[in-house]
Order: sequence, then structure tokens, then C-alpha cells
Amino acid sequence: MVNPVALARPGLGTTLFSLLNPIPFGFFVAGMIFDILYLNTAEVMWGKSAAWLITFGLLIAILPRIINLGAVWRRNSAATRIDRVDFFLNLAAVVLAIWNAFVHSRDAYAVAVPGTVLSVLTVVLLSLGFILLSLQQPVLKGARHG
Repeated sequence: MVNPVALARPGLGTTLFSLLNPIPFGFFVAGMIFDILYLNTAEVMWGKSAAWLITFGLLIAILPRIINLGAVWRRNSAATRIDRVDFFLNLAAVVLAIWNAFVHSRDAYAVAVPGTVLSVLTVVLLSLGFILLSLQQPVLKGARHG
């Protein structure tokens, strides 16, 4: 998978991005699974656990998103159109996750349906971004691949 941060100068930003970027996805997938379990069982523990997972995912997503913002939108960036689409997909997913965190602050079973829908949408947007990046052809200076 090629990301715009990896195409930039290797350094602390690239390392932090590569290290932290996949972690929120794992939290959001786990939150989605717990939301689905809560929807099917009405066991409060699943709803509360999903709320914590979404919150942790959002907290960890802050730094990679800021690094990606700089890598994709600065002048003379090697970012492609797909990198920018991925940026917007991630931005939309984070906005949905923030909305989902507020939904999870509700009481009882009022969280079940909207929380599950928002969790699924968040995971779908992040997955689309990862898929687009993985299908992108690497663009390396001075190298041509057929």
C-alpha cells in the first residue's frame, strides 16, 4: 500500500503515521462488532464497550490524520488524486465516529440502531480508503513499472 506520507522524506512523521494509522481502524471494527452484539443481545456491556472503543479509536486517530493532512495538502506533495480521496474518506469516517461517540452517550437501547449504522458506515469508509490505496500504482521518482 502506498501512502503519501511514505512517499515523502522518511522521518518521524512517516514512522508515526505508519505505526498509528491502522490502530483506529481496529478500534472502529471492534466497536462495530460490539454494536452488532448489543443490537442482537441488548446486553448493556456491549454498548458501553463499543462507546469506549470508538472513543479510543478517535483519540488515536488524531495524530495520523494531522500528519496525513500535511503530507497530502502541502505544496510540492507527491500525493495523487487517490491519496486525496482517501484523505476525504478518512475525514468523513472520523466525523461519523465523532457523531457515533455522541450517539453512544445516550441511555439504554436508544444507542443500538443508530450506533450500529454509524459504526458500519465508519468502517466502510475506512475500508474503501484502504482498498483505494492498495490498488494505487506506486509512483517512484526515476522508476517506471509496466
